[in-house]
Amino acid sequence: MSAARIAILTAGHLCHNPRVIKEAATLARAGYDVEILGAWFDPELKVRDQAMLQGLRVRFTAVIDLTSTRLSERAVGLLQRARSKAARVLFRWAGLPSRFLLGLAAGALRRTAQELDADLYIAHLEPALPVALVLLRSGKCVGVDMEDWYSEDLLPEARKRRPILFLRKLEREVLRHSAYATCPSHAMSEALAATYGCVPPKVIHNAFAWADRQSIDGLLSDRKNRRIPSIHWYSQTIGNGRGLEDLLAALPSLNREVEIHLRGSPIAGFDSWLAARVPEHWRHRVFVHGLVPNEQLLSRISEHDIGFAGEMKYSKSRDLTITNKILHYLLAGLAVVASDTAGQREVAEQAPGAVFLYPSGDALMLAAQINGLLDSLETLNHAKVAALHAAELKFCWERQEQALLGHIQIALGAVS
Repeated sequence: MSAARIAILTAGHLCHNPRVIKEAATLARAGYDVEILGAWFDPELKVRDQAMLQGLRVRFTAVIDLTSTRLSERAVGLLQRARSKAARVLFRWAGLPSRFLLGLAAGALRRTAQELDADLYIAHLEPALPVALVLLRSGKCVGVDMEDWYSEDLLPEARKRRPILFLRKLEREVLRHSAYATCPSHAMSEALAATYGCVPPKVIHNAFAWADRQSIDGLLSDRKNRRIPSIHWYSQTIGNGRGLEDLLAALPSLNREVEIHLRGSPIAGFDSWLAARVPEHWRHRVFVHGLVPNEQLLSRISEHDIGFAGEMKYSKSRDLTITNKILHYLLAGLAVVASDTAGQREVAEQAPGAVFLYPSGDALMLAAQINGLLDSLETLNHAKVAALHAAELKFCWERQEQALLGHIQIALGAVS
């Protein structure tokens, strides 16, 4: 009997979506025939994707490759850009939404997915939602992973240009009719069920493998002065709206010197934005680092003492989710100072002694939590031990993948 064929629908770069990589690797190890439908937009990210695929027993199909020099691929890219631009104009002036508003790869993803004959399709990211709905209506077995609550995400200014009602309709139909659904937190699961009248999605945390700790290199590539503590923060992008405002505003209220290490790709104008928020006598303690390959990130995080997760409550999605960031800090063995979003409260409750919460936007309370760790080496070390304990017993991928495989087996069993 041949292995069940599973198609994972993403329409994006893999290096920006570790959740898909972990899922695909888990399913492949379990004996499933796995194919990821993604997309390539950036040459450097494409190289990183290809490196990540080495050694994985999965196939990857780029439904659109804007990095290609082939005339046929370039023509496809031009067509998709034209469709996307036309969709934006139509939505802006007539309020008419379409799947082409959800990304350049939306059309190609639908076409490629319909050509497959998979036993199960798993939709990730918002461009996959309309594809999932089409597949459901044609009788296919579909699962959905709500990595974020797409219709309730992004800053208020960005939401003005979003097809919110269209996204809500897609979410409602897919969540109600899929063979199974997953999301990153219990808080989000409960909110989705209450909003859409669906079965509460199963919770699969954005955790990383405990075995990854074996690859920690022990180097001190970031830190400049090992004699003082260090705080680490990372994201794909460094800029406003990510909680850094709180951390920088807390600096004048800290009792001791500490290094601040920020990692990511800065937005345009970031240098002036940062300079306006960092007191002059702190500027020699604030360091900005570029992104590193995924396999090096845990090593760089583990250099530091405190992980900062200042998620802001500007949207339901940000409030309810549990990000990669906070769970990566636990796995690295860092004490964690985090804003009191619903998702991060959920982590704090299950990682006692490791996570210290402060009210989002309250720089003085943030400073007080950091001072509590800086002023007591015993408290800081205890928090680090508690972080590793929570990561090993609860927040590691080895704990999550068994639940994921169970959901997959039930979904496939229902259609066999």
